Amino acid sequence: MKVVVCIKQVPDTKGGVKFKPDGTLDRGAMLAIMNPDDKAGLEAALRLKDEYGAEVTVVTMGLPKAEAVLREAMAMGADKAVLVTDRVLGGADTWATSSTIAGALRNLEYDLVITGRQAIDGDTAQVGPQISEHLGLPVISYAEEIKVDEKAGKVVVKRQFEDRYHMVEAKMPCLITALAELGEPRYMTPGGIFDAFEKEVTVWGRADLKDVEDSNLGLKGSPTQIAKASDKVKKGAGEKIVADSADEAVDYLFGKLEEKHII
Repeated sequence: MKVVVCIKQVPDTKGGVKFKPDGTLDRGAMLAIMNPDDKAGLEAALRLKDEYGAEVTVVTMGLPKAEAVLREAMAMGADKAVLVTDRVLGGADTWATSSTIAGALRNLEYDLVITGRQAIDGDTAQVGPQISEHLGLPVISYAEEIKVDEKAGKVVVKRQFEDRYHMVEAKMPCLITALAELGEPRYMTPGGIFDAFEKEVTVWGRADLKDVEDSNLGLKGSPTQIAKASDKVKKGAGEKIVADSADEAVDYLFGKLEEKHII
């Protein structure tokens, strides 16, 4: 079994957020980590490796420094890594990003593609399903549990859905988007860290992407344009009252809840 995991290097918001004049994130000026949902998806793939001997390949699109999350993934147990990087890919929205990653995945063999549900720098949850659409794969989103039936060539996924869950089957190859609840990521091992820095990271650029038009790449190929971006906006203090009694306070609160149609 061959499993491809799409991971992303995202800004560590604890270190502050910085923007370029065009409104896009200045990724080169911020601290970075592996996206949490992607890390859970990687853990799911590594469990399939432990159980079935699956080969795990990690793929990321980003700046050259994104190699760091690929080596982290290999230190955790991934077998191969691919970095897709090129100046023409910069500033991509979800459409251009998914087009790029799909173009890279067309060079690989896979039975299962796993992405995170969403990235903490965009929170759109669009890239995984869009990749599946580009590649013509069935998709199961919001996965919190994955089981594989190799003989039948299918996956069985427990899919989160509001206050309940779905049990969904799909024939492989297919794409799954992972929730953080899918699995607690394992730690890198000392031996894994040494091995990761001895392994080769495959680097692909624009010329290596298959069946992708230039008009669908980078900032120019992004139909979504950022009108304005900013760091977190501070909330106001809110409305404050002084009640003469507990009954008065309760009446006030119930009145506000009724006014907002909460009760």
